[in-house]
Amino acid sequence: MPLTMNTDVFITCAVTGSGSTQDRSPHVPRSPKQIADSAIAAAKAGAAIVHCHVRDPETGTPSRDLKLYREVTERIRDADVDVVLNLTAGMGGDITFGPTDAPMPVNEAGTDMIGAAERVAHVADCLPEICTLDCGTMNFAEADYVMTNTPGMLRAMGQMMTDLGVKPEIEAFDTGHLWFAKELEKEGVLDSPALVQLCMGVPWGAPDDLNTFMAMVNNVPDDWTFSAFGLGRNQMAYVAAAVLAGGHVRVGLEDNLWLGKGELATNEQLVTRARGIIEGMGARVIGPEDVRKKLGLVKRAPK
Repeated sequence: MPLTMNTDVFITCAVTGSGSTQDRSPHVPRSPKQIADSAIAAAKAGAAIVHCHVRDPETGTPSRDLKLYREVTERIRDADVDVVLNLTAGMGGDITFGPTDAPMPVNEAGTDMIGAAERVAHVADCLPEICTLDCGTMNFAEADYVMTNTPGMLRAMGQMMTDLGVKPEIEAFDTGHLWFAKELEKEGVLDSPALVQLCMGVPWGAPDDLNTFMAMVNNVPDDWTFSAFGLGRNQMAYVAAAVLAGGHVRVGLEDNLWLGKGELATNEQLVTRARGIIEGMGARVIGPEDVRKKLGLVKRAPK
């Protein structure tokens, strides 16, 4: 296949995520101020998009608190640097089953299942330019935990996002997720052309080998925009791979805590390194205004 390197690349910084990383690095932001400050620093380093979750400021555990999302949103929008805001909508679909000989009832401590409107409530309140739509159910690394996204739930959430004028970023953890995303576009739930994030190396989704990566890329329609990331030590390798494959890149502490062996990273440092790789390949890093034009985004104030 011919090389289709992208020469105008945007960087997304995934600032904090919802994984249990809060005690593994002092640089993982917890409070709304810490999250916003880290996002702003990443934007100044060259990230055109910041992808944000929120956490309990005291414990660092993931949260769905609307007040925390609103504070993060307002702090970023009031900053002295422009950036496209991308909020997660992946929370609220968690099931942790009981032991294998008695899976029901589910483990209430690890289960957080809510309806579509509640899962999108912070999106409706904050009106980011982009929010995520995890286009399938996933067995993550934990033994009995399932991230649950049924076709009905995804149709409902996707339609709500489209009606709000917030562009869904399709999170594709495997090829079947792309298959369903194309069905959502065919049904008119998602506007075309769509935006896709290829999520590589997340157990137990698509492994992060290059054959699988290119299979994912080849399942993205030609007129869609895609970005990609790899977890941990392969994060920077996927910066290069995504650009070579014609896409855009994502880095950040949600996916990787390390700058090098024994050296914990900040979001700003990860963006700076990614920018160096992109520019070293002869491509240009584009900013938020170019991203808005490319993706048809409109910056709006919260309600």
